[in-house]
This record gives sequence, structure tokens and C-alpha cells, in this order.
Amino acid sequence: MIDTYKCKECGKTIKIIDEEVPECCGKVMTKVPLDICTQPAHAEHARPMDDENACDDGRAG
Repeated sequence: MIDTYKCKECGKTIKIIDEEVPECCGKVMTKVPLDICTQPAHAEHARPMDDENACDDGRAG
């Protein structure tokens, strides 16, 4: 999984794959949280009004 980290001091961002938390400006960088649309669905982000039926594949006639 690719994680994005940002330096609180200089604002530099980097993307790394499953490695240790990087350092910048002599301090540990902070992980940038995922956007809400890319997080797994759970109760707080559920959209009960969305239609979750299978996609129309055009075979219905």
C-alpha cells in the first residue's frame, strides 16, 4: 500500500510503499489521511439512499 507523508516544517510530501515513517527537517513526518471516498465503508460514512444493485449490463431487453 502506498502511504503519503508530509513534513510539518517545510510542507514537503512524499509517497512510500510499506516502509518506516520517513524523517524531514530532523523530525518524523506525519501521515496524510486518506480521502473519505477512498476509505472503507462503515457506519459513519454509509449512504443508505444509494442504490447498490448490480450494474445494468444491457441484457434486460
